[in-house]
Amino acid sequence: MERFFNIAGPNKPELNFTLDPLRRIHLEEVLGLIEQQRYFILHAPRQTGKTTALLALMAHLNAGGRYRALYFNVETAQTARNDVKEGISAIVRNLVEMARFYLGDEQPDQLLRDVVRAESPHDWLRLLLQRWSAADRARPVVLLIDEIDALVGDVLISVLRQMRSGYAQRPAGFPQTVILCGVRDVRDYRIRTSANEIITGGSAFNIKTESIRVGNFSQADVSELYAQYSAETGQGWTAGAMERVWGLTQGQPWLVNAVAREVTEKIRPDRSGPITEAHILEAKERLILARATHLDELADKLREPRVRRVIEPVLAGTAESVDLPDDDLQYVYDLGLIVLKPQVSIVNELYREVIPRQLTWSTQHMLAQDTAWYLRPDGGLDLAKLLTAFQDFFRRHSEHWVERFDYKEAGPQLLLQAFLQRVVNGGGRIEREYGLGRGRTDLYLEWYYGKTLLTAERTQRAVLELKLQHHARETVVTEGLAQTAAYAERCGADDAHLLIFDRRPAVAWDDKIFREDREYQGLGITVWGM
Repeated sequence: MERFFNIAGPNKPELNFTLDPLRRIHLEEVLGLIEQQRYFILHAPRQTGKTTALLALMAHLNAGGRYRALYFNVETAQTARNDVKEGISAIVRNLVEMARFYLGDEQPDQLLRDVVRAESPHDWLRLLLQRWSAADRARPVVLLIDEIDALVGDVLISVLRQMRSGYAQRPAGFPQTVILCGVRDVRDYRIRTSANEIITGGSAFNIKTESIRVGNFSQADVSELYAQYSAETGQGWTAGAMERVWGLTQGQPWLVNAVAREVTEKIRPDRSGPITEAHILEAKERLILARATHLDELADKLREPRVRRVIEPVLAGTAESVDLPDDDLQYVYDLGLIVLKPQVSIVNELYREVIPRQLTWSTQHMLAQDTAWYLRPDGGLDLAKLLTAFQDFFRRHSEHWVERFDYKEAGPQLLLQAFLQRVVNGGGRIEREYGLGRGRTDLYLEWYYGKTLLTAERTQRAVLELKLQHHARETVVTEGLAQTAAYAERCGADDAHLLIFDRRPAVAWDDKIFREDREYQGLGITVWGM
């Protein structure tokens, strides 16, 4: 049976193209912490291979014969919320089942029956682990608990406190090491008891010594993974395809696998010729339009206030200093949405496109656009006519539409992107660049003579620079012309536009709306006032 690229659940090397999952968890450091009897956190964004890595670590430890390593998942207790009895019951039952499945060990089941009959749910997990650990002191227990941040409220507090209360008895009477795994570090948990008492992760689990983040694939990892496919099928990847994959994904494991799966199973299943950059771009667009599960979950996260407070000024390209709470920044970083250096920005090209498109999904469909109206006789896109129409639309309707957005600070940029996206869906694409402190949003537009990149005879390329006006118009224009020209040169575009949004309420629309043809270092740039 041929292997395939996996986008759902832990990898199985016999079924899936797979890299050694222990590479990305800092194995030597992890083994050292276990040797030192430490309790620690392993965390990473969703669908980055955490469970695959935990299962591999369990197998590695058990193969050595020194430990009884057990993986189990506590997500089944999520619905219990503040019902400690229901939640802890679900957790200990799952532990017992996993001990039977992975270790062939029936002893936890026997021990649990006695514990449940005699003790309170607040002690079930602690006593079960104490008695199981003491039953074989020659092989200490290493516990790998997955999806710990699925727990909330009193159930989470009970789990953390039971772990803490048994900590001093390790390794003879409690697990030598407990590894908690989730999206976030425990310090980021915001826990409230049923009595509305705030409990932070640190106070409930102050025995943890390290927090280790599972990394993305490196560029070399992506090449190695894709080379496995080529070795088994004979179909290669062009250098342009590999560069584009890296730019789109920056090694995010689900994206790396999803793009490859889309190409190899749906776009080029006949394997005639190599996979090119055009195939990768087609795969990206199909994933976005299909609203794949991972990308849909991303859209859901964008609604959270903590995420909005960080992403909104990034989308707006805010140039001024923004005082973002450290906890919010760390939270959005832990979700895998941003990088912090050299500036706060969206982590990869695909997310940079998905985020504004998800935020304006309904807007795109509600805007009535007839692509044919903006086409030149030769099939090219008449951007001057299109932007004139948007200028008129923005004057008449912007207040109504921007008010609909949760991300109002970035409203003008989002509205323009929704307007353009509705048009380019008919035969083009938009790339986006934005980030905190940039003072602008850059859009690179490609329009294909032939409907898609795969069938295009030639390609029209244009750049649009978006800036907010806070100062005198000429100051903003002068700065924007240099930025637009530099961006056009980098993209190889010969059609350049600078759009200036004046949000100052005291300025009349007649003063905001204008169009000027300018030139900067030999490049003609059309300046549009909104």
